[in-house]
Amino acid sequence: MTSTTPTTDAPGTDVGVLMPVIVHFDDLDPMGLLHNSRYQVLVERMWGWFWRDKGIGGKSGIEGDGFNVVKTFAITYDLPVAEVGEYAVHLWMERMGTTSATAGYRVCSADGKTTHAHGSRTVVRLDSATLTPTPWSERVWEIARTMGLPQDQA
Repeated sequence: MTSTTPTTDAPGTDVGVLMPVIVHFDDLDPMGLLHNSRYQVLVERMWGWFWRDKGIGGKSGIEGDGFNVVKTFAITYDLPVAEVGEYAVHLWMERMGTTSATAGYRVCSADGKTTHAHGSRTVVRLDSATLTPTPWSERVWEIARTMGLPQDQA
């Protein structure tokens, strides 16, 4: 099971953003491979940092548009991460709805050429008082357009 190029559904690194990550010794399982649960942690952390760097979520990270919950998280493991070191998470937008957003991702080599895992993640923005879905701000839409959002949604 090897995947040296992105999956057919994944765009090249010219779309979205390649976020550097470090895999540490304590991320590995007893076999010396990145534990399956750590892939999701890497993806979640990088999405959080991406939006925070764009000013979304306020000081706490969960204000306004940052107050959202994961509805689905899908992952396919392509090639084990078998050592500590520098890697990347490639992130891009696939779909924006009024209150939800679906993003694609790859956990990959630092240069983006080797895919270790890929999938998608859907979140729903909630009103912090009522915990009901609420629309994204125009600022989130602006940022999503820079992340490869399909033209019919841009």
